[in-house]
Amino acid sequence: MKKSLLIILLVVGLGFTSKAQQTAMKQTIDLADSKSHLGKIVTLCDIVYGVKIVSDTLTLLNMGAAFPNQKFTIAVKGNKLQLDWVNLKKKHLCVTGVLELYKDTLQIVASEPTQVTVSK
Repeated sequence: MKKSLLIILLVVGLGFTSKAQQTAMKQTIDLADSKSHLGKIVTLCDIVYGVKIVSDTLTLLNMGAAFPNQKFTIAVKGNKLQLDWVNLKKKHLCVTGVLELYKDTLQIVASEPTQVTVSK
């Protein structure tokens, strides 16, 4: 019994340590030097110009300009993140996640509510 309790406490403690390290490594970056931050946890902020609901588990947000000239895309995957999709256009939004390149377009995948902040 003591062994299993110790193992549970160890696993929970490691989980908090990992989350703290990810938070410490994230940084807000300028889009001009964003390609040098590929694969890193970053925060990008801009205005939502387009919302495309692809399926019940995938929504694409075009940021900074309308498609196909968007500065970057936020791919919202899963159903944990519930936003007011209809009224999201022209809102200022920040997203935190791993910066990726998808078909020559910068992208951050968001699946958790803590990754996205919408300004009023």
